[in-house]
Amino acid sequence: MSNGTVVALSGGIGGAKLSLGLLGILPPDSLSVVVNTGDDFEHLGLRISPDIDTTLYTLSDRVNPETGWGQRDETWRFMEQQAQQGGETWFRLGDRDLEIHRERSRRLRDGETLSAITADFTRRFGIAAAILPMSDETVSTSVATDQGELGFQDYFVRRQCQPSVKGLRFAGAAAARPGPGVVAALSAKDLIAIIICPSNPWLSIDPLRAVPGMRQLLRGSGVPVVAVSPLVGGTAVKGPTAKIMTELGLPVTPAAVARHYAGWIDGFVLDSRDRQYADEIQVPVLVCDTLMQTLADRRRLAGATLEFAATLAPSRAAA
Repeated sequence: MSNGTVVALSGGIGGAKLSLGLLGILPPDSLSVVVNTGDDFEHLGLRISPDIDTTLYTLSDRVNPETGWGQRDETWRFMEQQAQQGGETWFRLGDRDLEIHRERSRRLRDGETLSAITADFTRRFGIAAAILPMSDETVSTSVATDQGELGFQDYFVRRQCQPSVKGLRFAGAAAARPGPGVVAALSAKDLIAIIICPSNPWLSIDPLRAVPGMRQLLRGSGVPVVAVSPLVGGTAVKGPTAKIMTELGLPVTPAAVARHYAGWIDGFVLDSRDRQYADEIQVPVLVCDTLMQTLADRRRLAGATLEFAATLAPSRAAA
């Protein structure tokens, strides 16, 4: 693949892992990661941006390798004090983590944008890639369940994804705009590929797709868009993707994920354990091992995905 820039659309641990793989094989300053902010919320007076922070920690080699989120060698004195005072402890904030949330919250109150703050954090963390919030406007994912409508973190963390999902809503999306860095990255003259990471399509990628103007940016990019399946051997490596698909009445197959992205993608990367679904997918398919257990795995998958993208021509004009 010739030199040029790449944009990854990402959310959650799977998105951060593939982004790290891309960062490891691309020239410096060639990668932009557009990150879901639908999970962001206010907690204990602080603005929390879980997917942005997971991306920051992963790409700077600070992430907790056991959980895939939070920082390595974290301490929990703040949460211990919260518990002693009878405060909320269902969303765990590590001591190292707190300073990021405090500084983000302070600067947002002072009028800075989330994009500007994230760019500064990225620089301070020594990350060569651009980490771009999908929008500077607030978009909040809420989950319609058999127990009523729940905020995303209430559903995902407090209730451990136990309620049955009936639908999803992205409050504020209609009034949102893609962040300025997102527009610049997707309009770059040297852009060669857009990769949809193996993130949860409904919880992590759909909030990005709900922002007006995102479809036009993707269609107008003139480069291939490739999605990497979030399913391996018929299930998700981590997270509630399979559970949500079942509850929404969808077959838990990569072909169903590809149909969900119909009109948005030019190619699909399918795990070799799911090769039987290749003929059901209506765009070109790359079959390979997509399991990312090591850094070498992440770089291998990133390289294979980019090589595959180089063989494709954009075909979304009719979408």
